Amino acid sequence: MSSAADETGGGRPKKTGGKDHKKPTAEALRGAIQLGIGYTVGNMTSKPDRDVLMQDFYVVESAFLPSEGSNLTPAHHYPDFRFKNYAPLAFRYFRELFGIKPDDYLYSICKEPLIELSNPGASSSWFYLTSDDEFIIKTVQNKEAEFLQKLLPGYYMNLNQNPRTLLPKFYGLYCIQCGGVNIRLVVMNNILPRSLKMHYKYDLKGSTYKRRASRKECVKPSPTFKDLDFQEIHEGLYFDADTYSALMKTLQRDCRVLESFKIMDYSLLLGIHVLDRKLRGRGGIGDSKRQGGQKVLYSTARESIQGDGKAGELPPDADDDTLGGIPAKHKDEKLLIFLGIIDILQSYRFIKKVEHSWKALVHDGDTVSVHRPNFYADRFLKFMGTTVFKKIQRKLLLYYFQCFFLTETRSSQKPDVIPSSTRLNPAISAATMSSASSLDDVKTEPLTDSENRCLRINTHTFPSDIRISSTKKVFVNFHISSQSFLFFFKL
Repeated sequence: MSSAADETGGGRPKKTGGKDHKKPTAEALRGAIQLGIGYTVGNMTSKPDRDVLMQDFYVVESAFLPSEGSNLTPAHHYPDFRFKNYAPLAFRYFRELFGIKPDDYLYSICKEPLIELSNPGASSSWFYLTSDDEFIIKTVQNKEAEFLQKLLPGYYMNLNQNPRTLLPKFYGLYCIQCGGVNIRLVVMNNILPRSLKMHYKYDLKGSTYKRRASRKECVKPSPTFKDLDFQEIHEGLYFDADTYSALMKTLQRDCRVLESFKIMDYSLLLGIHVLDRKLRGRGGIGDSKRQGGQKVLYSTARESIQGDGKAGELPPDADDDTLGGIPAKHKDEKLLIFLGIIDILQSYRFIKKVEHSWKALVHDGDTVSVHRPNFYADRFLKFMGTTVFKKIQRKLLLYYFQCFFLTETRSSQKPDVIPSSTRLNPAISAATMSSASSLDDVKTEPLTDSENRCLRINTHTFPSDIRISSTKKVFVNFHISSQSFLFFFKL
């Protein structure tokens, strides 16, 4: 067993020695990542399966891969480097838990060149995506790598209890020592598929202090917006009751796990694909297993929340392959939602306490991003459950629709006759008759945009009109064949 406690460095390469070493090029770094993972994971296949023990979480295996090769390592055209594999048995168990076979893992990472992504956040990390859209490889700081190692036993226990989670799925932790620098990497699930255009992307924390995308960010081809931007652009995303409940239950469970580890300052990465948009984009990704369906278990947004996703049924002309997105609605738009919790390797230590105390002196302490883990979790959940995600009150509307259904002819005849009320109980009949006798006296006016959004009903199959009276009674008039059907309810 060996330890990496004596290592230094961070997400971006930093020198570890006094000599002026040559840093690896971007191409050499990508090649070293693929070669190192291919070599170390390939060697794991010869080791017998067994239960994970506590000491397995702290094992670090190291291999030196010279460019000329050796009896154990292949030759390559990159600079000499050392590759470290952290907790290999534990991460092998995690990959097996998510249904990732060793051959599939190596195929995804090593078959095609890695794709370098622009940094979506404020960190100094580099991001690489596998060509089949399955995995994200992210560089992390030394402190983050150490924290993940300490987190692994609890992470192991949580995944055993519930593999369906919106928390990051960690598949490997590695370190490359090359040209006098240490570069630490984590392999994780990919939340936002490239093969489906994300019309909007958000990094949400539930905070308002400086939570607006910068001008520099906004001019990017695919900007990542923040909390204040979401409130201005989208206001809320609507799900059916079952999906909303499953989503919030998953978020609540995940936040309590993070709180128990004293983790905060995490974000919800949210991608929105607009199904109704004619310019919806599909990018070609070549030899992609993702196009044939996600291979990794529990990795899609819909799988993670265990919901049926009934809110935004796909239109007839839409593609059947939703890539695991959760159907939702916003105004008249049908959406696919992709989401996951990111940046969980932040512990509420002394530096964070100092940062929060300093910000609280100048700003409202409850609005800043860095906060106590329990308060952070509560604020995060409140923002997600009331501002970002909302529930469609469809059952309530259908109840009123059935109870207060009136009818009248298309002509201007007074609606003083209610047909066939034998199917209505006396209380409902009395209510509808009383309302019908006073319809001519009701002064109505069009709904405001906000009221119309709250009371919108799917009436695309026949013409309809929605009006509201000064007494806050809502009247909905449907025109079917030679008749008009009217129902109302009180706000």
